[in-house]
Amino acid sequence: MKKFLILVFGVVSYFIFLTSFLYFIGFLGDFFVPKTINSGKTSTNAIIINTTLLIVFALQHSIMARPNFKKWWVTIFGVALERSIYVLFSSLALLLIFWKWQPINEVVWSVDSEIVAIIIKIIFWLGWAIVLIATFLISHFHLMGLQQVFENFKSKTLTNPKFRMNFFYRLVRHPLMLGFLIAFWATPIMTQGHLLFAVIMTIYMFVAVKFLEEKELLKELGEDYKSYQKTTPMIIPFTKFKKQ
Repeated sequence: MKKFLILVFGVVSYFIFLTSFLYFIGFLGDFFVPKTINSGKTSTNAIIINTTLLIVFALQHSIMARPNFKKWWVTIFGVALERSIYVLFSSLALLLIFWKWQPINEVVWSVDSEIVAIIIKIIFWLGWAIVLIATFLISHFHLMGLQQVFENFKSKTLTNPKFRMNFFYRLVRHPLMLGFLIAFWATPIMTQGHLLFAVIMTIYMFVAVKFLEEKELLKELGEDYKSYQKTTPMIIPFTKFKKQ
C-alpha cells in the first residue's frame, strides 16, 4: 500500500507539473490561458509583488535542489519521493506566480512587421521545444520523479541517468536553460512586466548555474565534466571560455 501511495503521489505531481508547464507557455506567450503576464491593470505595488514572487520561486528552486537539503529531505520522505516532492513544490511556486502576478503593461518594444512578429513567435516555440527535448535527452521521467516512484513500486534499485554529451548537449552544457532563455525573451511585444520577469529569471539562471549547479556537477562527475567545461559553452551557443 505504501509503495502504491508513493506511486500515486509521483503521478499526481507529474500531472501538476505538466499543467503548470503548459500554462507557463500560454502565460508568457500572452495567449490561450485565462490570465497571462499582461492580463489586467497595473497596480501600484506591481514591481514589489512580482519581484517577491520570482524570489520565492528562485529560493524554492535552488534550496530544494541542494545536496545537503536533499540528504535531509530523504531522511524524512525517502529516496523514491524526493524528486516528486521537488517537482510538486516547483510547480506550486510557478502556479503562485501565475495567480498573483501583477501586469505592468507599458510597452518597451513592439514589432510592427507581421513577418518579423511571426518569426519571433516561431523562435518562442523553438525555445519551448528545446526545453522539452532537453529533458528527454537527460531522462525526462527521472527528472520529473516518475522513474523513481515506478522503480520503487516494482521494488527495483533506484537508478540515475548517466552523463552523456548528445545532441543539444554538444552545443551547450545547459540546453534546458538556453530554451528557457529563448522563451523568456522572444516576444513581438515586450511590456515592462514581461521585461521584469525576463531580466530577473535570466539573472537567476546564470547565477544558479554558474555558482551552484556547475560546482555540484564538477564535484559529482570530476574530470569528465571538467573536460566538458573546456570544450562546451555553459548556456550561450558558439561562445567558448578558456576558464569556466
